[in-house]
Amino acid sequence: MNPYVLSLLISALGLGTALTFSSSHWLLAWMGLEINTLAIIPLMTQKHSPRSVEAAAKYFLTQAAAAATIMFASATNAWLTGTWDILHLSHPFCATVAFMALALKVGLAPVHFWLPEVIQGVALSTGLILSTWQKLAPFTLILQVIPNVDHTLVLATGLASTFVGGWGGINQTQVRKLLAYSSIAHLGWMIIVSQFSPSLSLLALTLYIVMTTSTFLTMKASAASSLNTLSTSWAKTPTLVALASLALLSLGGLPPLSGFMPKWLILQEMAKQGLPLIATLAALSALLSLFFYLRISYAMTLTVSPNTVGASPSWRFPSSQSTLLLAASTIMALGLLPLTPTFLSLYSFA
Repeated sequence: MNPYVLSLLISALGLGTALTFSSSHWLLAWMGLEINTLAIIPLMTQKHSPRSVEAAAKYFLTQAAAAATIMFASATNAWLTGTWDILHLSHPFCATVAFMALALKVGLAPVHFWLPEVIQGVALSTGLILSTWQKLAPFTLILQVIPNVDHTLVLATGLASTFVGGWGGINQTQVRKLLAYSSIAHLGWMIIVSQFSPSLSLLALTLYIVMTTSTFLTMKASAASSLNTLSTSWAKTPTLVALASLALLSLGGLPPLSGFMPKWLILQEMAKQGLPLIATLAALSALLSLFFYLRISYAMTLTVSPNTVGASPSWRFPSSQSTLLLAASTIMALGLLPLTPTFLSLYSFA
């Protein structure tokens, strides 16, 4: 892709997200979401193939439907209450419809079906943008809308996402689909606690972005697309693969890694709110996700590739891609747990 076109599209992604962040009017927020959608579609199809075109078409139709539903909910609320302000989405029906439309935007269960297929059809770098940056703008709107949504619906959506993300990833062998179901599960954790502590949701989102960035960049550096290709990674880049397996366990929430921090704080907050059953179910759903993270770690670090001539790994030339972001995200994905009090103080503004 032409560097000028690429810089224009990346700038449009930043503009759309910033516009949604700074808007208090539903029309401006909708414009930001649409700019984001239109900017990411050329990036999805830059490596032209039937699979990428299909993924772009699915993404466009899904996002267009969600955006139209958001406009319907906001216009109905303006008709009933006389205001377009995002924080004044007070009518229960409009708030519920807007919440489900935003859930469709980010890929929450039960409207998650598009996410694994879309991420499977695009390159790893584009999948990273879809899994991280593209969730920021809708998630900020969810945090503003959620106080007016029925709490039972929010808890049910969050729990369904954690279980769907866990069960869906168990039988997958494609790396990008595994990471897509991981995204669904982590979003469920964020939604469960969002109505009680938005600051904890933001903390969980921040650490999710860090850990997912590390994982996606590792898979890109290893040129891995499935568990079979991961089994030859140890012979190619043993240090990177060892750190990647730890990053995956961090995604699973094992101490003493960074991923343990949001899960522990969310379970603690749910217990404080008098919801021990919800906390127990969420903790059990984390075991499902941990299972397929362990599968990937096993394939990467404990599987020795065959040494026959026909199955020998291909020769590896020095990589020309920058590893600064990969190194920084991996370090943060592994070692932020001791800074938990600092993060709590930083996110206590909400």
